[in-house]
Amino acid sequence: MSTTRPCCTTDTGRKLTCDGEHSRVSHLSRVVVASVAALVLAAGSAQAVTTAPSRPASGLPAVTSGHRPGPDVLYAAAPRAPQLENTGPWRAAPILTSGATSYRDGEWLYQDYLFDDHGATGAPDPNSPYGASTHLYSPAGGSYTYPTDKRYANNAADLVELRVKPLADATAFRLTLNTLIDPARTGATIALGDGPSTGWPFGAGVSSPSKLFVTWHGGTAVVTGSVTGMASARVDTLRRQVEIRVPHSVWNPGTTKVRTTVGVGLWDVSAGRYLAPAPGAATATTPGGGPGTAIVNVGPRTAEPQPFIVGATMADTAAGAAATTAFWRDRSQSMQLTRGDVTPFASEVDFGKLRRRVHDDSGVPVTGPIDRLFASHYSYGQGVDATRVCFDLASSFAAGAACKGSLVGQLQPYSLYVPAKKPAARGYGMTLLLHSLSANYNQYAATHNQSQLGDRGTGSLVLTPAGRGPDGFYAGTPEADTFEAWADVARHYRLDPSWTTVSGYSMGGFGTFRMLARWPDLFSRGFSVVGAPGSVADQLASLRNTPLLSWNSTEDELVNISTTRATVDSLTAAGVRFEEHLHLTADHLTLAANDQYAPGAAWLGQDTVDRNPFHVTFVVDPSEDAKAATVVADHAYWLSGLRGHGTVDAVSTGFGHGDAVLNPVADGAGVLTGGEIPALAYAAELRTWGPLRSLPKSNSLLLKANGITAVTIDAARARLTCDAVFWVRTNVPMKVTFCGKTRTYR
Repeated sequence: MSTTRPCCTTDTGRKLTCDGEHSRVSHLSRVVVASVAALVLAAGSAQAVTTAPSRPASGLPAVTSGHRPGPDVLYAAAPRAPQLENTGPWRAAPILTSGATSYRDGEWLYQDYLFDDHGATGAPDPNSPYGASTHLYSPAGGSYTYPTDKRYANNAADLVELRVKPLADATAFRLTLNTLIDPARTGATIALGDGPSTGWPFGAGVSSPSKLFVTWHGGTAVVTGSVTGMASARVDTLRRQVEIRVPHSVWNPGTTKVRTTVGVGLWDVSAGRYLAPAPGAATATTPGGGPGTAIVNVGPRTAEPQPFIVGATMADTAAGAAATTAFWRDRSQSMQLTRGDVTPFASEVDFGKLRRRVHDDSGVPVTGPIDRLFASHYSYGQGVDATRVCFDLASSFAAGAACKGSLVGQLQPYSLYVPAKKPAARGYGMTLLLHSLSANYNQYAATHNQSQLGDRGTGSLVLTPAGRGPDGFYAGTPEADTFEAWADVARHYRLDPSWTTVSGYSMGGFGTFRMLARWPDLFSRGFSVVGAPGSVADQLASLRNTPLLSWNSTEDELVNISTTRATVDSLTAAGVRFEEHLHLTADHLTLAANDQYAPGAAWLGQDTVDRNPFHVTFVVDPSEDAKAATVVADHAYWLSGLRGHGTVDAVSTGFGHGDAVLNPVADGAGVLTGGEIPALAYAAELRTWGPLRSLPKSNSLLLKANGITAVTIDAARARLTCDAVFWVRTNVPMKVTFCGKTRTYR
């Protein structure tokens, strides 16, 4: 172990000759350093790029110096989002909350759900991108599938937004679509007015109370029904927006209230009508999953039911059970489209309020489970690409950091639970609740898993990102998606950045381990349910400052008991704090069916993040990074600029602390009650620490590294001055940057 002063100025500016000079330290400093050195443990691996410190806005983590916690994408400014832009007469900001309506800036807006364009329920298409092979636990409500021609991108009739605005000489409507590659192949009808239930024109296959219809396809818009005439249509393929103007000479609503419904489907160019699905598999030119209506996405739907938990009656095996709920918020839509009756889906648009420019957000939910959407920095095309498989259990294929996900477009959804309580002065807490393999972002909506985590303490927002699809394991672009959604929440809600935790079920449990191992300075605690470390099994030493609660099951057919045992052994060897509950006679889905997470919520509590611990252990593994998605875990706490593949362990004596005594792993037992199943017994293993040891403060750093070739140390956050004594042990040449100067240790 070598000891040097690596820096060339002190905090008072006194010059030192640092390269190669052996430090002269006091007897007390040597005693303190030796005492702390005896406590240093070995650790893991990562890769890094330092960034200039900056203070992010609105409740994202901030530090006084050094690298910000988490990946750079968490702090990136919102990207340009053409689909959310306004041109021409349109001025209102988008709602960004699905299933919501609003009056803003003289416009009426309806925000639809993303990827809910599944039509009626008919004969299933065996090649559906929402089939059991990829979405076993998030099946679509309808069975409609798009023609296989790439111009449809499995998403060509997905409504994002409808707007209505009165102009001086016309009524303007604007449709925004999620995918618009060939406008001639998509059609939409806006049904206006009260009256008897009337069939929609052009073979739409649905009916509703209405007086007249405005139908658009390609560059054409016509008015039919009680009045007829031509309307103008302008298509903006960059923004995927269609503006329709109905002249007052054809129809003038004045200041009346007008019942309004919108439906979108595919258009048959040769037949001049909507394109209806055929039973079974789609072809290149014909939709599948029929028979059913040609309209596949309809709104306004402001009362779509949340997914529901089947409870103890749920077929409790991960191998064969398919959820019966509709996680895409399309259950009512599919039921009504199957009946051919879209009467329930309508809003009265008050043109008097529009002309008075009344602002009214009463149609936007503010608490409980909410579906939101945001614009991502990453786009790989349009629509849904089912060929982008990130994980396949049968072949053991895992894309890892190369994963991009099947939801390839720029607009992405997420679920957010907002407690019905006023946040504390510092803001809401943030809890990431990551979804399972083959599920989606609405997996936890209206469950106790979501509400019990959100209602704890003074109230925590609970965020479930889409993860770019059902199988990303929160690596690559799905990992970036998690942080982009978090950043979007911070733009719209007041957050307490010091109170952040992470949890998840199954794949979400794997994601919990991953988040804690790669970004430990973002979280105070983690709670994994039927998960395991997976690809970060060698990085558990990074959890030194983030305790973990893990729930598993003895009969789990996916995360089997040998995996659970290996995880406990690895956590024990890493010397971190953990609590393991092994539920007896339960399998992979038992805890989901039971729906009781109060003990886990209480365990997560309101602990705050320690951004500057005296002892940092971090494992660097560049193979887990996705540089293109700016999720590069090359920093933790006051260490940054990490290079290599291995473990760095750093102890600062400037805090006056020494490592706590590791208590032995203790055995225990308990019973989980209060859920759908009366009682679930579990065996427990628990490791805690004693109190931190108190030591005299000094100006020294103990640095132990294995496989690390470079590291930058933030002096202020490590509570050191620039003439600090370094005690270094490394197995490879390592460049250490401190106070702006770099020295190589060997």
